[in-house]
Amino acid sequence: MRNNPQVICEAMDEFAAQRDFLINIGPDKAEKIATLITETKPSVFVEVGGYVGYSALFLGNALKNAHKDNQDAKNKAVYWSLEADPVFAGIAMNLVDLAGLSDVVKVITGKAADSLTRLKEEGKLESVDMLFLDHVEELYVTDLQVVESLGLLKKGSHIVADNVLRPGAPEYKQYVKEHQSMETRAIIGLIIPGEFEDEIEVTEYKG
Repeated sequence: MRNNPQVICEAMDEFAAQRDFLINIGPDKAEKIATLITETKPSVFVEVGGYVGYSALFLGNALKNAHKDNQDAKNKAVYWSLEADPVFAGIAMNLVDLAGLSDVVKVITGKAADSLTRLKEEGKLESVDMLFLDHVEELYVTDLQVVESLGLLKKGSHIVADNVLRPGAPEYKQYVKEHQSMETRAIIGLIIPGEFEDEIEVTEYKG
């Protein structure tokens, strides 16, 4: 398992299917977002709602692979995984280390708004190429507005939101649809285990 994010994610999928459900994004939706990462090659990825690290491993590995031919320290890709629960964040940190992704994935403990503000103030986060919202759906709009207010979005930035169909994020969908600087579309994905149909909202910031 060490230094193999894919094997660790597969083990987590197996645990979720056979023993106890985990609120991970799952392989189907994760693969769709990984494809988007491969296509757009974001350098700065921010995940709001890291849980126990599944998406950080799956998508952090995709981010690392997208930049495998450009490992210039000055332009090195970084994946910020923000998690409010210190227990979950601790588990995620251990899994990131086990997967050999500590050079790319950085787990930050605390409320998203506080963590984003602190990273900005410390000069560690100047802009966001891809923002991934995967926590409490009712907070999607609030946290996106924090990102906007901090001036972290730039032309071409992408915002990806999970679970907009199940359990649903109608306020968020309306917000990005009506936003004058955003263009949005839905991608069908499956909640696994169970294979329930869900949607990922992919939004591009037009500046």
